[in-house]
Amino acid sequence: MEAKLYNQDGDQIGVIQVSDYIFGIDPNVAVMHQASVRQFANARAGTHSTRGRGEVAGSTRKLYRQKGTGRARQGSIRAPHRRGGGIAHGPHPRSYEKHMPRKMRRLAVRSALSVKLSGIRFVDVLEFDVPRTRAMIEMLEDQDFAGKTLIVLDRKEGYENLYRSANNLPNVKILLAHYLNVNDLLNYDNVLMTVEAVRVAESYLGDGTLVTGVTMLDEAALAAAEAQTTNRTAPVDEDADEDETPLMIRLWTTTRKGDERLSDNHSSVDHREEYQPDDAE
Repeated sequence: MEAKLYNQDGDQIGVIQVSDYIFGIDPNVAVMHQASVRQFANARAGTHSTRGRGEVAGSTRKLYRQKGTGRARQGSIRAPHRRGGGIAHGPHPRSYEKHMPRKMRRLAVRSALSVKLSGIRFVDVLEFDVPRTRAMIEMLEDQDFAGKTLIVLDRKEGYENLYRSANNLPNVKILLAHYLNVNDLLNYDNVLMTVEAVRVAESYLGDGTLVTGVTMLDEAALAAAEAQTTNRTAPVDEDADEDETPLMIRLWTTTRKGDERLSDNHSSVDHREEYQPDDAE
């Protein structure tokens, strides 16, 4: 699969060959949802704790005799219904860790990358001579990015100025290619990915065949390439009615009552271009 390659100033300088196995598969929404739930669960500390009636301070003597007082019987000042008493059935430290097979985790990331391909911009290199927030803002404006942006790099070494330039921007996050995950890919509107980061992702997400290659184009070739859309677009159903609303892929969340409802907060659809599957029913 071919995609446009840009430079840091937002100008197209060539095309890049990316793997269909990573960026061109039919997304598995169920696996994406499972990976998203797992990621949120594993981020929980689980350090919540309460004291029961046997752990709070207080006397163990019976408050008063059982019968003859005319009052309700009471056994302990540390009972849960009394002020200062223990907590009944309260939370205690526990682990929320969820496990998921490696192949499923990688399938989830590849599905997210495939859904997000229209919002991914590939750049040859990102270089900042000095750490400057204004330079980062100008670079994002040159890329025509609006909203939250995820920058994917191959390593930390050599990008110190880039990290410091993005530190003060709340809508910009820098992520290493080895830590690609479903929630970050779906939560950010734009993804800026270097060529080296694509190679790193291909090294552990691919099928063992390295296909990443860069072809630099001259001015005539760039003009011809501009006329053709090299980035992936949503497939169009020729038999579909023009007024029919495209089917949006959304992650399913399960409520405590067991009802399954659509969640717009974890939508796997790019905000600028909705994805319409071929086999939608």
